[in-house]
Amino acid sequence: MKSFLERLEDPRPILYDGGFGSQLFARGVELTNSTLANESHPDDVAAVHLSYIEAGAEVIGTNTFVASPLHLEMAGKEGAEADRIVRLAVRHAKEAAEKGGREVYVAGSIGPSPGAIEADAGDTDFGIANEKVRDAHTRVIEALAAEGVDFFCIETMFSAREAAMIVDIVRKTGLPAAVNLTYKYTKNRRTGGVLYRTDWGDTPESVLDVLSGGEYSGGDDLLPYVHVLGLNCGAESLRPEHTGMPYAITGIQQTREALEAKGVAQKRLMAYPNAGIPKLDRQTHQTTYSQVPEEMAAYIGDLLKEGAHLVGGCCGTTPDHIRAFRQAIDSQ
Repeated sequence: MKSFLERLEDPRPILYDGGFGSQLFARGVELTNSTLANESHPDDVAAVHLSYIEAGAEVIGTNTFVASPLHLEMAGKEGAEADRIVRLAVRHAKEAAEKGGREVYVAGSIGPSPGAIEADAGDTDFGIANEKVRDAHTRVIEALAAEGVDFFCIETMFSAREAAMIVDIVRKTGLPAAVNLTYKYTKNRRTGGVLYRTDWGDTPESVLDVLSGGEYSGGDDLLPYVHVLGLNCGAESLRPEHTGMPYAITGIQQTREALEAKGVAQKRLMAYPNAGIPKLDRQTHQTTYSQVPEEMAAYIGDLLKEGAHLVGGCCGTTPDHIRAFRQAIDSQ
């Protein structure tokens, strides 16, 4: 099997998996923290992974999005338990990969801290201390690396500064890193054009500035350690033209243009949006999403033309979505 870096050099697009927590919910696994399923419902975790592999995914992400000690303590667990829970998550993913009977890469999922961090808030009265943030991510990253993930998927980042802290830790493992931000629609008041920003005001351009600036890495430029750059999820609730696949296409366009404007060496681009606008069914108390598999898959060609190399789905996407993406990619 090629290393993940070798696979990135291949011109063929790479299909990532889809939503994980929503699939656990569909199986009746409802927990205060989805990573606890690695202990309490190991068969369901492995089954969700396998369902994506069978749908055609070439990469599966570990069930560790909220596995940091900061998240686990909120769920009544000791922070020290993060190591064991993370290791279990990787083992479940690898178990599913073996059952799937074909080559699959395992991405170590790293999500944001559960709240603002000091680097963004400016103090520890409102923000989580930078030292605590680093320590929490270090525990997760070291456990993921020890269990043998193929690369790290830093995802749903609202803060470019937190993303930089994570990359600074990840680079010590020698493994590749994918960095994915979550943007919202804003309008450039001067030009009237659409500009995507995170909740902390980061644009694709400013993300590059923070990663290369060295403030969170002892002065080192972190861009050489970022092998994939992109976006995931998408938080719009009223603008269908900026959620789901349309959001992914615009976000990839802006990311590509930011890289070109700064003369950054070519990076592979990644996009895995949610399945459109979430809607709560008041009768069943279940959340449904507006973009069905066929609708999302119809955009795959446009997403690839904009430069996306890794594509998949986030909240609300299912194995049926990924199966439709697989068919769309193969037909290009």
